[in-house]
Order: sequence, then structure tokens, then C-alpha cells
Amino acid sequence: MVSERDSEAEDPAAVGAAGDQASRQVTLRAAPAAQVGGSRLVESDETPVPAQGPAARSAGGSKGRGRLAGGLVIGVPAVTSFVVGGYEIGGPSLWRDEAYTNDAIARPVGQIFTLLRHMDAVHGAYYLLMHVVAGAIGTSATALRFPSLCAMVVATAFTAAIGRRAAALAQPADPAGPGRLDVPALTGFLAGMVFATAPLMTFYAQMARSYAIVTMFATIASYLLLRAYPDGRWRWWSAYAVAAALTGLFNLFGLLVLAAHGVTLLLTDARGREGSGPQGRGRWIGRVPLRWLGACAAALIVLGPLLRVAGGQQAQIAWLTRPDFRTIDRLFHDFAGSKELVVPFALLVLAGLVTACLADNWRPLNPAAIALPWLVVPPFLLIAVSYVKPVYYERYVEFCLPALAILVGAGLAGIVRLASAAPVRRLGVSWLPVAVAALVVLGLAVMLVGPQGAIRQTAARPDNLRLASAIVAANERPGDVVFYIPLDAHVLGTGYPAPFERLRDIALARSPIASGTLTGTEITSPAMLKSRFTRVTRVWVVTGASNYKFPVPSTPLDREKMALIAGAGMHIIHRWLAGEVMLTLYGT
Repeated sequence: MVSERDSEAEDPAAVGAAGDQASRQVTLRAAPAAQVGGSRLVESDETPVPAQGPAARSAGGSKGRGRLAGGLVIGVPAVTSFVVGGYEIGGPSLWRDEAYTNDAIARPVGQIFTLLRHMDAVHGAYYLLMHVVAGAIGTSATALRFPSLCAMVVATAFTAAIGRRAAALAQPADPAGPGRLDVPALTGFLAGMVFATAPLMTFYAQMARSYAIVTMFATIASYLLLRAYPDGRWRWWSAYAVAAALTGLFNLFGLLVLAAHGVTLLLTDARGREGSGPQGRGRWIGRVPLRWLGACAAALIVLGPLLRVAGGQQAQIAWLTRPDFRTIDRLFHDFAGSKELVVPFALLVLAGLVTACLADNWRPLNPAAIALPWLVVPPFLLIAVSYVKPVYYERYVEFCLPALAILVGAGLAGIVRLASAAPVRRLGVSWLPVAVAALVVLGLAVMLVGPQGAIRQTAARPDNLRLASAIVAANERPGDVVFYIPLDAHVLGTGYPAPFERLRDIALARSPIASGTLTGTEITSPAMLKSRFTRVTRVWVVTGASNYKFPVPSTPLDREKMALIAGAGMHIIHRWLAGEVMLTLYGT
């Protein structure tokens, strides 16, 4: 039997390349010794007696090469994601959600907490983090987005680690012979590369919002589940609870990853492997360890205050609507990267599921068992709830993207594994599956070029606040007045605020900082607004709507704004569009 110490120290995907090699060594030690030329050849992970000669040097070199290869499995996708996500990161203009970030983090810490009591509590941790980052590297578009890029690099590394470890846990107990395909390393590498080149990864790596950080912590939590579930000790479950809490801290919808993990536990049985060892630690309810329930409860208790505050701010998502077929269709397209990639990705996901069922015999914690619930459960729950109360929006489930990458990576690895199967080798066409896999990878790479280029354009964001600011700067005059219709449109002037600050906002009652809000407050009396509308010859009306139409004023004050413009005999001098931002200049 293998001791608990040996099992834990030499885990298949513990560190670098040594993981998979160590797993084979542990298994070999428990197996009968092989006979070579009448002598017994025994492989062991115990510290050997110092040996001399070429054999010892060869073993040491093989171990070093194994570590290097394992490092490349994680390192190459991570570097790729840094290059892909970082290319032209400062090119696209900030849009309105990023303008909220820019406005919030510019405030003193005390004012940020004041803001969070009124609104945006779910983004509080992110605003505080970005306040520190902005103090260190500034508030340019590149600086604001750089933490998201770093988070996606870490998420890529853990996506590769999850794919490798899950595939290692799914391997049969008998050791792989010399020259056999390293399935765990291949699966992890392909999963990491798929995620590193996903257009949606680039989109959120180049966005100054919390979604990339949520994705990072969701992947860390998923990796720690793969460590804690087979091992069973509290140290892994405690780390898992911390990662889960951090996922929810940066966006409460990230806690849905716990529901996905619960389904994974129900689909698998870590205690079902031969020589269960430490897997039996702790009490269980069916296939669910009580320690997992304890970790989930701890995360929810820690986040209890945030849950209460956010529950009182649900008006912030009142703009969400009930999902329909187009909602689901867009989810498929965006996760795949384009409409043309949906079918290829779906076939590769199917290949990953088939591999898990046939090649891996659906063993404990295989890549499909961890990735399929992660990909499906959070969107399904949010969409289902949204038919009662709309809460779904695509970016709230973006943290499920690594799961798609793992399934696709497993599917690609399954195609390559087919080449090493004995029946294929006997047919003499072992090169065919490899060639098919190579063509699939090449085809995906070619099809991703267009979406990757498009996602870097400002047109991929709803607003072009940089252009809007440039228009105002080029056309404003001293004494110009600005009206925001509705009040929330005030954010459109905060991404690049200098030109807008020179306009007179005569409807403003309290500034955003004074009111503890992101938009400030306006006066409520149309008569007071009329009294302020003196010696006005030009008015900027700032609006922004997804239908690119001038909004119908819905409040008494907004109707008074338009009545004052009409009563003064003003006409439209010019109207500009900057994405969804509409700037209308009225004058006499």
C-alpha cells in the first residue's frame, strides 16, 4: 500500500512536470517488480541510494526534463494569454461601465465606502483594489485594464492545471509504458491554449471591471476542489472556502460556481478508486463530503453582510429583461467567439464528453465531470430565475468560459488519444487522428483571427467615450449648458471628463461625491430649473440608448429641460453619435 504521505506529496498534478511522472512512480512501486534479464527492476519514489554511472545521470536528466515539460504545460498558455489579451489593450475607448470604475476609484477610501452604502456594493472590493492600483500606475485605459489582464493570465494557468489534474485523476491505475502519450499534460496544455485564445477572454482582459478577477478566483476554486475532494483534509477545504469567498466578494453571482461543484460531486465518487487512502477522510452524505458543505457555508457566512447590502440595491439591475431565444443564441456565439465557431466547438465538446465516457470510463473527477456542470449550471440557474425576476446577463456568467476551454481541450486530446489506440496502430493509419487533430487546431486558429481582431475595436463596446469627449472638446464654447437625459447619462461624461467639466450643469443639485452616488442628484423642481435657465444660448443634450434614438423624457424635470430648449427658440446645430452616445447641440 502507498502511504498517505507518499500519496499527498506525489500527487499527479501537484507541481510542474513532476506531477504526472510522480504518479506513475507511486503506482509502479505498488505493482509487482518487473523482471529484466533475470534481475528485478523496481521503480520507486523513495530517495535512492546515491548511484554512479550513466543510468543515474539519465534518471536525473529525465526528471529535470519532466519538470520543464510540466512547466511548459502551464507556462506557455499563460504567456500566450498575456500576449493575446495585452495586445492593443489601451486601444479601445473606455465605455460607460469602465467610466463608473474610473469615477469611483478616484475618490478617497472613505468616500468609496459612502458610495457603496448607496449603490454598487457588489463592486466594492474591486473599487478598493483599483483605488490602490490607480494610485500606483495611474488611470489611463491601459492602467485601468492591466489588473484584468493579469487576472486572466492567472485564470489561464489554472485552466491548464485543472485540465491536467482532472485528466491525471481519470487515468487507469496501471502505469503508462515508455513512449506512451502523456494525456494529462496534453489535455491541460490544449485547455489552456483554447482559453488563452478565446475572444471573450480578450474582451474581459481588456475591461476595467471585476469580471476577469471573478473568473480567476472561480478557476482557483475549481482547481482546489480537485485537490480537496480526493485528499479530504481540511487544509485543502479551507483554501477552497477562501477561493470561493473571494469569487463571491468580487461578484456575488460568482457563488454559482459552488452549485456547479455540487453537481460535480454528485456525478463522481472520489472514494471509488482502488486504494482509497486519504479519500475516506471526513463524513459524507452520499457522495458529498460534509467538509465541502462546511466550506460553502463558511464562504456564505463571510459574505453575509455583502449579501444583505446588495439585496437592498436590486434596483440597479431593474433594467434587465426576461431572456428569450436570442439571449441563449448570443451566449453560444459569444462563448464560441463567433457564429461560425459554434458548431466546431460543440463537436469538440461532444468529443470531450465521449472521451470521458469511453476512454476514461467516467472515472472520478475527469475533465468533463468538473467542466460540464461548471459550464451549464450557472447560466441555467440564472436564466431560469430570470423568468420570474430578471437577473441574467451574459457577463455575470463569464466565469464559466474556462469550463468550455477544458471540454474543448479534452475533446482535442481525445482525438489524439485515438491515434495511440492499438486497433488504429494495427490498421497502419495511426497518423490519421493526429493529422485530423492538427487540422482542427489549425482551422480553429484561422477562424479565431477575425473575432480576435474585432473584439479589440471600440465598436465592440457600446460606447465610444473617447470620441464623445473629443467632440465636446472641439465644439464647446464658454457658457455652454449641458443636460443629461436621463440622469444616468451623466456617466457618459466621466470616462474622459475634462471637456464635460467645462459645461454648466444647471440641473445638478448635489455632485456625485457630495451625494455618495455615481451620477449625483438633480433638482426636483421644474420652476427652479427655469429660474436657472438664464442667458443660455447653447445647450448640449447628452443621451445614450441602445436603439440609437433620442429618448422620450420620462420625468417632469427632463420634460422641462426640453421645454426650455424649445421655448428659447433653439434648434439643432448638430448631432453626433459615438457608439450609443448621442450628443445633440442646440443653439439660437
